[in-house]
Amino acid sequence: MKKTLIAITVLSLFAGCASLSSQAVVQTSPERGYISVNTSANTEIAPDVAEISFAVQTSDTKSMQKATQMNKEASDKVYGALKSMISPVNGDYIKTADYSASPIYTYSGSKRNLDKYEVSNRVIVHTKSIDKVGDMIDKAIAAGATNVDNLTFSVSNYESQCNDLIGIAAKKAQTRAGVIAKTLSTSVDGVRSFDVSCSANNYGVPRMYMAKNMLSAVAEDAAGSSPTTISKGVVKINANVNASFFVK
Repeated sequence: MKKTLIAITVLSLFAGCASLSSQAVVQTSPERGYISVNTSANTEIAPDVAEISFAVQTSDTKSMQKATQMNKEASDKVYGALKSMISPVNGDYIKTADYSASPIYTYSGSKRNLDKYEVSNRVIVHTKSIDKVGDMIDKAIAAGATNVDNLTFSVSNYESQCNDLIGIAAKKAQTRAGVIAKTLSTSVDGVRSFDVSCSANNYGVPRMYMAKNMLSAVAEDAAGSSPTTISKGVVKINANVNASFFVK
């Protein structure tokens, strides 16, 4: 029997807040014919979780102990300022992600010279208080944070959103396979294979680095002005289904 390959591409469909797209391939062979369908469903939703990474860096040219003590004092102030703004009952938390203390050297030819002792403490804030993110940044800097390294938004019900989208894409795949089979005067006769995946494109604010000579000005502004404006954007979640259905 001569093998036949028919490819059908279906344009994107839009339903509610989710957009759907599908592709299908019908394969008939001397063995058992089947229809392969690729569908997707995606949506954009407002994030409800933010994660901010702060760094506190201190240094001293003569003493590691002094640099360490300075860092402890600054870190305690940053931690205290942030702790008063989060809600642990809602799942908010603060954690230390990285801590380092090391001598920094400069080189003149083959000669190594001690430049300073540097201590760095990185603090991460995980919070659902999205509306306080700008204020958290301002207060952390005013308290002694020297860098805001990263800010990322996400959604707390990611799994539920994925399950819903996979269900939409799977139903679309089954319907599409049925339509194609009917068009070719055959019918769907069971599932041959079924693969699913889901991913999120988390919205991330570009990394922000603040020079030390800017900190005093920022701290003064933070004390008497409105919080820094932060746009949370949206999180894109996409589900894909690759399915094959036997035909008879």
